[in-house]
Amino acid sequence: MERDSQNLDLFKNPDLQQALRGFLDEDLGRGDITGAAIFAPAMTGSAIFIAKEKMVLAGVEHLAPLVFQTLNPAISCQPQADGRRVEAGEIILRLAGPLRDLLAAERLALNLCQHLSGIATLTAAFVAAVAGLPVQIMDTRKTTPGLRALEKYAVRVGGGVNHRFNLNDGILIKDNHIAAAGSIAAAVRKVREYNRRNMEVEVECETLAQVEEALAAGVEIIMLDNMSSALMGRAVAQIRGRAVTEASGGVNLANVREIAASGVDRISIGALTHSAPARDISMEIAKVS
Repeated sequence: MERDSQNLDLFKNPDLQQALRGFLDEDLGRGDITGAAIFAPAMTGSAIFIAKEKMVLAGVEHLAPLVFQTLNPAISCQPQADGRRVEAGEIILRLAGPLRDLLAAERLALNLCQHLSGIATLTAAFVAAVAGLPVQIMDTRKTTPGLRALEKYAVRVGGGVNHRFNLNDGILIKDNHIAAAGSIAAAVRKVREYNRRNMEVEVECETLAQVEEALAAGVEIIMLDNMSSALMGRAVAQIRGRAVTEASGGVNLANVREIAASGVDRISIGALTHSAPARDISMEIAKVS
């Protein structure tokens, strides 16, 4: 229920609606010359979005209608639900309204649905790969500028969990922080002195010695960065439940189950958002009236 509320808040956010208006302006320029030449303003019709391959839908239920209705509120939309698994050839969205506006908003709606469905589909594949193991699949901040909220939404739709949304959303001490502070202990001490919200502290560790130093500093989360599965298993045994463990770096569908079997609590994967291939969706005019 909390996730549903979070999703609905996203699509009611005025910032998103303003961004979509900007995206539409970028694509339309001074107006669609081709559409204006071919279709009279009064011409109406219907169109359908068709899935051209298997996918997990994301962006179809709420975002695509918002794109079309931002351009023209008179456009009616009947979408399939996000999170639904569909086969090639399935109709995933039905539209009706002025033909000029249907075609003017087509490309933006398709671009977003294809991209987000790609993220949801890849996330679902990672979740399926670790089925039965007590581990969470998480995203990162490796997102497309301006699209982070939508991309993290697609991760949730695919069954994944969101890591911190921005730099204000969580404390994560990484290698450059440690180098600048001089040690893990010094970095942790500084953030605890500065942190007035009593937030959990996460530290990136590359060696077992760093893991021990992070434990001594009393951190709540330890990221095991670019470790082999065997070394991760040793680190998990060393931690013994005293901190949440997170695997990160070099994770793919071929090795994610082996990494999960090391006993880590969660696995963060930048590829969910920065490398997910777009899924193939097309729009076809179904009727002209």
